[in-house]
Amino acid sequence: MSTAITRKLMTAAEFFDWANHPDNAPKSYELVRGEVVEMTRPGARHGLVCVNAASLFHAFARQRQRGYVLSNDAGILLERDPDTVRGPDIAFFDEIVKYEDLNPKFSEELPTLALEVLSPNDRIGKVTRRINEFLNAGIKLVWLIDPEARDVTVYRKNRNEIVFEESQEITGEDVLPDLRIRVADFFFVPGGK
Repeated sequence: MSTAITRKLMTAAEFFDWANHPDNAPKSYELVRGEVVEMTRPGARHGLVCVNAASLFHAFARQRQRGYVLSNDAGILLERDPDTVRGPDIAFFDEIVKYEDLNPKFSEELPTLALEVLSPNDRIGKVTRRINEFLNAGIKLVWLIDPEARDVTVYRKNRNEIVFEESQEITGEDVLPDLRIRVADFFFVPGGK
């Protein structure tokens, strides 16, 4: 869930400095059409699913020696004037890049795939708007993981969404044709049943 903080429109550069000021750093924010919104902290299941997803995508990138993963709501600049900076839970970029070439602030490159994990207080209308922002900005695939239902919904621009159950395997379709993940792996806890 998010709450608007300011009424003065900010640019992405101003927002980066503001969000990283010591008074604001302990909280999580995004910039939506120039307005700062505070994001709530998710719970343990959300965190576990994000770690699992980051691990799976990192292993995928390492195995093929291509691509990289951003996590922890790393900022992605989606639009300008007014600026929107969103932080998907996981972002996968299908390109080769050197560490030195990564932007120390927000990424101005769009990921190939953005992954969101539902939090208990998320509202479907806000989540749908967020997914549409990703797709309209040019992100090719958006996956929405529901930790309670234990499923993944796949979104693509101008296509119907597809739901994959825990017992199924999800692929990167024609966008990342070599990507295959068992949906159950997002919810895996070592030793857990």
